[in-house]
Amino acid sequence: MHLPLLVAMIPAMQKISLFKRTPVLRTLMAAFALMLCFGMMVTPAQARTYAGMVIDADTGNVLYEHLPDQKVYPASLTKIMTLYMVFDALDSGKVSLSTKMKVSKRAWGQAPSKLGLSAGQTITVKDAIFALVTKSANDIAVVVAEHLGETEIKFAQMMTAKARAIGMNSTTFRNASGLPDRGQMTTARDMIRLGVALRENFGDYYHYFSTAKFTYANRTYGNHNNLLASYYGTDGIKTGYINASGFNLLASVNRNDKRLIGVVFGGRTARSRDDQMKKLLDQAYLDLKKGGDIAPPRPRFSPENKILPADAQLLIAKLNNATEAEQQPSRIDTETVVTRLRPTEGSWGIQVGAFSDQRRAQEAVLAAARSAPDVLRLTRAAVERQNSSNGVVYRARLIGFEAEAEARNACSVLIKEKVACIPVATGEAG
Repeated sequence: MHLPLLVAMIPAMQKISLFKRTPVLRTLMAAFALMLCFGMMVTPAQARTYAGMVIDADTGNVLYEHLPDQKVYPASLTKIMTLYMVFDALDSGKVSLSTKMKVSKRAWGQAPSKLGLSAGQTITVKDAIFALVTKSANDIAVVVAEHLGETEIKFAQMMTAKARAIGMNSTTFRNASGLPDRGQMTTARDMIRLGVALRENFGDYYHYFSTAKFTYANRTYGNHNNLLASYYGTDGIKTGYINASGFNLLASVNRNDKRLIGVVFGGRTARSRDDQMKKLLDQAYLDLKKGGDIAPPRPRFSPENKILPADAQLLIAKLNNATEAEQQPSRIDTETVVTRLRPTEGSWGIQVGAFSDQRRAQEAVLAAARSAPDVLRLTRAAVERQNSSNGVVYRARLIGFEAEAEARNACSVLIKEKVACIPVATGEAG
C-alpha cells in the first residue's frame, strides 16, 4: 500500500467509535499503524549507496570509478584493516603465529558470523587470521582487538591512526569487526589504498587471503569470497555485508602478470555484487589490452642541487637519461642504487614494501626514489633482510629520519605519488 493512501485513510479510521471497535477491528487498526510507521521510515536498502573503483595495481592508474569518495559503511571489509594490524604486530615481533589470545565474555557475546569459542578459551594468532579471512568471525575480531589494543575502542583508534598513516584520510573505524556503527565509514578510494598498502607492506602475509577453506575444531569453513573459485586470477581479498551497506567486496586479480585491484560497495545481493565486480574487471582488462597497457607518462625529475646529496643527484640523472627500456625496474642495477645513497643517522624510517624476493625490494626502493627524489635528501635506501616464520623477508626502506614527524611527512609525499608507505621506528637498523 502506498504511503499517500495510508495517510488519506487516517480521518476515516479516527471517526470509528471506540464502542464499535471490535477486537478484530482493533487488530486491523494496530496493523495499519504499524504499516504507517514503517512507511515513514527510511529502510536500510534505501540508505545503501553503490560505489566502485578499479585500478591498475602496477601503475596506480584508475581504470573505473563511481562515487569513489562517497562515504559508505565498510561492513566486514573492516577486518582487512584488523588483519593489517595483526600483520604489523607480527612484523614488529609483538606477537608470533603461535601466540595464544584469550576469548573474553565480550568477544564471546558478539553477533554472528562467529567461530563460537567460549569465554576463557584461547586461539592462536594463525588460527585467528584464518578465521577472519574465511569465516569473517566477529568474535575473533574482538579477541584480536583486545589482545593488541587492550580494549576494542582503543584498537579502533589504533586502526584509524594506521589508516591515516597509509593515506586513508576519509576512513574512521569504531570497531574491529565491521558490525553496524553509524560512525564507522570509509570510501572506495580508501579501500583501494588499503588493498595496495597491504600487498606493498605485508606481501609475505598476503597469501592468507587466498585461503579457500579453514578447518577448526572439526568444522570446516569456506571463504566467502566467491571470486576465488569463479574468476580466473583472483587471489584475495574479502567480502562484507550489513543491512546498511549492502554487499561489499574488495578483490585482487592477477592475470598474465597484470594485477588489478577493485572494490564494489552496495550490492543488492552477493551474486549481483560478484557479477558487477567481474564485469568491471573484464572491462578493465579489455581496456588495458586495447590501450597497450595504458602506461603512465614517463616521469621526469628536476632535482635541486642545493638540497640533494651528490649521490642522489647521480641517481636522478641516471633515471632521466635512461632509455624507456632502462627505466623499467627490472632493467636497472638496483643493487648499485641501494648502496650508492649517502648514509645518515636517525631512528626513524619509511617502509615502501616487504617482499620474499630481494630484487623486488630493491625495485620498490628505486620506485620510491623516482616518485619523490626530494625525500632522499635526509635518508639512505636500505633493503633489510629479516627472518620470519614464513621465511626470509626483504623490507624496502628509506631510513635516517631524526623524528617520527619527518618520517610521516615523507610518507605523505610518497602517498600523493601513489606509493604505499608507512613510518617505522628503525632504532639501530641499517
